[in-house]
Amino acid sequence: MTEKGKVLVTGGKGLLASHLKAHFPDGIFVDVEEFDVTNTVQMEAFLSANNPKTIIHCAAYTFVPKAEQNPDKLIDINIAGTSNVVKLCVKYGIKLVYISTDYVFDGKKGMYKEDDPVFPVNKYAWSKLGGECAVRLYDNSLIIRTTFGPDVFPYEAAFTDQWTSREGVTVMAKKIADLIKKDVKGVFHVGGPRKTVYEYAKALDPSKEIGKRSIKELDVSLPQDTSLDTAKLANIFGGRS
Repeated sequence: MTEKGKVLVTGGKGLLASHLKAHFPDGIFVDVEEFDVTNTVQMEAFLSANNPKTIIHCAAYTFVPKAEQNPDKLIDINIAGTSNVVKLCVKYGIKLVYISTDYVFDGKKGMYKEDDPVFPVNKYAWSKLGGECAVRLYDNSLIIRTTFGPDVFPYEAAFTDQWTSREGVTVMAKKIADLIKKDVKGVFHVGGPRKTVYEYAKALDPSKEIGKRSIKELDVSLPQDTSLDTAKLANIFGGRS
């Protein structure tokens, strides 16, 4: 179990972190103003003052379309920033939980297991994999590959030709929090059943009208099927994931 009151969550204003607050009510939730992952002096001062035992690293540059035109931000925040977090965790003996993405896979087969080969198809995903590489060098760490969205689907149309294990953030935050509290290490996939993005959108609210679209319409490359095999997670919880 994580020690009460000693959990620090980066990216505290983000979608996932906001929903993790219900599961870590004594946690310290920080955003770029007080914990800028590109500012190691500020980060170290904050850690020294607050002495967390676990860092849940949610902070990231995540807007995929803009990411293709802003590789400098991806490098600074997702790769170098994560490396900064790892180095401080090493220095202070802090457990690190890194929130990664299903997009580290190429999407050619789906139902990916934790030890399947990774090969991103866009710059955002490469940057998240870069963060994973830094985290993997630290033994006291947990990498969670997952995918989630708002509880209300925010778009007028959804992809019928992209498969995912995505769930609404409320559901996914609980699954992620439950895993973190098990105090495991290594790489785990956290997600729901395989479905199209359109099916995911309709499941959030069956009464909402959702149009259909294709990933082929986009200018950015998206993997076609990044559904996740969650058998490893299920084993932790006695057969349920």
